[in-house]
Amino acid sequence: MHLDTITDARARFGPLLNRNFALLWTGGTISTVGDFTFDTMLLLWIATTIARGQTWAPLAVSGLLVVVAIPTILVGPLAGVFADRWDGRRTMLAMDAIRTLLIPLLVPLTGAIHLSFISAALPARTQIALIYAIVFLSTCCSQFCNPCRIGVLRDVVKEHDQPHASSMTQITMAISMLVGPPIAAPLYFRLGPQAALVADAASFAVSFTALLLMRVPRFVEDQSARNEADFFAELRAGARLYRDSRTLKAVLITGIVIMLGAGALNALDVFFVRWNLHTSPTLYGWLAGIQGAGILAGAILASAFVERLGVARLLWGSTILAGFLTIVFARLTSFVPALAVTFVIGVAVAGLNVAAQPLLLRATPRHLLGRATALLNPAITLASVISIALAGWLVSTVLHGFRASAGGVFFGPIDTVYTVAGLVIIAAGIYAMVALRESRPHEQEVPSAGVLEAATIAAQAEAVGSSTQAL
Repeated sequence: MHLDTITDARARFGPLLNRNFALLWTGGTISTVGDFTFDTMLLLWIATTIARGQTWAPLAVSGLLVVVAIPTILVGPLAGVFADRWDGRRTMLAMDAIRTLLIPLLVPLTGAIHLSFISAALPARTQIALIYAIVFLSTCCSQFCNPCRIGVLRDVVKEHDQPHASSMTQITMAISMLVGPPIAAPLYFRLGPQAALVADAASFAVSFTALLLMRVPRFVEDQSARNEADFFAELRAGARLYRDSRTLKAVLITGIVIMLGAGALNALDVFFVRWNLHTSPTLYGWLAGIQGAGILAGAILASAFVERLGVARLLWGSTILAGFLTIVFARLTSFVPALAVTFVIGVAVAGLNVAAQPLLLRATPRHLLGRATALLNPAITLASVISIALAGWLVSTVLHGFRASAGGVFFGPIDTVYTVAGLVIIAAGIYAMVALRESRPHEQEVPSAGVLEAATIAAQAEAVGSSTQAL
């Protein structure tokens, strides 16, 4: 389809803009729902079955999250460079095909298919190691898909429709969080882990089919991108951006400190449900689903009030609120109040995300956004890895069996970690409040909205001259 016909096609496809974008969005949404289901199932599989009753179970769950983060840190920046040199649609087709075949390799571990050399009778640590290996390879594929998806979107959506495409991505994430985790637990406990494995593999097959049906402009390789030294030059230019811009420095440090606290929550939430909320793991997925609903509601509210509040105030205010609510969450002992607090946390997280994107985009020249992201995303992910690993290690060793009281308030291992995490997030908000007051005002006057994840991906596309704002 020629780009001149895209606007005319919008009347037929409505919010999905045109046939190509409809296929891209539908395939991506189904794949993302499958990913959320798969990720939740893996946490439950390790925590409630493979490592059940083991003191090192929290460490094993933390290890899974670290394995997911490592490719983002090590492979992500390199994959972005090479993805710019390849045909985006063909690269995505290849990655979806690989993952369609890769994920089912875990099925023999479930015992659903008996193989003489791989079975559920393997030692627990061997099973976990095999899961780690498959997840690592699958995540590497994702690092190539993400920048390619932006390039394909740029080819099939006109510039004035790209903000709408960004809002559709927020809907994708909300749908995935609302649907994926809540169905993962019933699937796992009623049908076993093989159900989620098959569902995730099938979602990649659907995405592959959708991409195959697309008709996009022919890819023309940019020979100038073959200069290998350009990659390292871009990283140095990105470092200079953070050195020279107070706003970018504030966004970077705030993001790092937030994830030093928030990573611990991701590592221990499945255990918090069982040990602190005294709830069956079958309901674990509902926490993520409720948070997705809060993020969706918060994005709408934040978009309505961001211009009045200002993005800087929204950023640090939402961060402080999220930290305070995390401390409240740590004191809960029943499931229903936890759902309510989780919803409000989602609202606060949405405010943080809505504010972060315009700060990043405003403070960074268009042609340098990709270089800025090459440092921002790995730095934040590394902070999350440190938090995840530290939280899992503390609960499995130093804090194992920990009990204490202060002023009539009792503390156990996980709620202690959650309380400290909340204080760290509050500290990030206070830092942002002070640092952004000292930054240049013109870097904060953008009333646009979006999610930080989308901005990260979009920034990679900007490095090669794309006018895309977000996926």
